[in-house]
Amino acid sequence: MNNNHQATDVPFHFRHCCWFCNEPAAETFAFPNRQSIGLESSHPAIFVASCQECKRFANQVYGHSIWQCREKVKKALIKRYQKDLAIGKNWTKEELANSEFSGGNFEGFAKSGWFIYEVARDRVNFAGWPLHCNGQEISDSSDGLEFIFDGVTYADLSSAIEFYVKTYYLEADFLLKIINIVGEDRFADAIRFARLYIGYSRAAQNELLGDLKLRN
Repeated sequence: MNNNHQATDVPFHFRHCCWFCNEPAAETFAFPNRQSIGLESSHPAIFVASCQECKRFANQVYGHSIWQCREKVKKALIKRYQKDLAIGKNWTKEELANSEFSGGNFEGFAKSGWFIYEVARDRVNFAGWPLHCNGQEISDSSDGLEFIFDGVTYADLSSAIEFYVKTYYLEADFLLKIINIVGEDRFADAIRFARLYIGYSRAAQNELLGDLKLRN
């Protein structure tokens, strides 16, 4: 680690937590990392507490600030735990609890599936704590980029689109065109519309999009 990096203040109740995801922190992450040395940064070189997994993701980031690192770590977590997060999109807690799965992996899924989803969701949603170095606050340069939908905070809209494309086997281009018509505020409607027409030809999709424009 570079000796020029400075420690950041950590609130007492987060003293053993990862700044990126709130899991137990066994490491520290130094920014700028080796990938980002030489880039102009808006804040001093700092250390933040990190778990091993988030540090591994953060070490691969090429960016101008710790906030860009956080955005890309969140995207990496969403990609890594795609199947875990999808549990909360395909089931409710009550449905899992009342399911009649029995034996082997199915029974284990019924018992622990919702907990697995909650752990992944909470890691992705964790916003970290305000960063201070030598008494000075390091301003969050990512304000306004996050996209919150159905209880999960995505780094941005494109990250949410990528997640739902993989979860429901949607066509990314078709979904994006729908969102451009109905707007981000109707993201749920866009997902439902895209799911109705999975597998349709490009010509059929274009006709559907034309009708959608007329109704919006």
